[in-house]
Amino acid sequence: MPPLDHLLSPPAQQALIAGLFVAVGWWVVSFQSRRRDRQMRAERVRDVQRALFAEVRANIAALIREDLDSYGDEIATRIETEEGFFPTIPTEANDAVFRAIIGDIHVLPRDTIDPVVLYYTQLNRISAAISDLRAIDVAQIGAERAAALYLDYIALRIEALELGQQVMAAIVANQDGQNPAPPKNPKINNPDANPSGRESV
Repeated sequence: MPPLDHLLSPPAQQALIAGLFVAVGWWVVSFQSRRRDRQMRAERVRDVQRALFAEVRANIAALIREDLDSYGDEIATRIETEEGFFPTIPTEANDAVFRAIIGDIHVLPRDTIDPVVLYYTQLNRISAAISDLRAIDVAQIGAERAAALYLDYIALRIEALELGQQVMAAIVANQDGQNPAPPKNPKINNPDANPSGRESV
């Protein structure tokens, strides 16, 4: 006699077995769906972070090449000593990728979003400073004040360099949004670092 006949009739046993199969099937489908969603999210995170990394790396490399401390001091000295001199401040456009993916910023892990937002906020501050510098009348405010304002602008760019290095470090430490938080005060001294952790080819 089948082991469950004394508890359930054969039709009831069949219904129970069918129900178990359905329940297991739903669980398997749900598990596979969640795994696929995680994989797709991780892929999207990697895509967004790669794009941001490339944009930030390009700007950081440019800032490092400028040797901002020495350059800022040199220009400030010229403002103070050369009558009527004030440098032309070029427009900076280093946020094209960020503006293009702003709708997907929410997919980034928190430990990446924070430095990214701080970095691009700093770029906005630099743009505002550029507008102010272009309106300066050295003859009106004096060479010393004009030089000080220019050094403030250089300080903003130096801070942007440091924030950009933190963005790069955060992305390298958490490429798919599933790793632990990066170490405090991360810094990448080499702007040519590859976010995949492998050498570029």
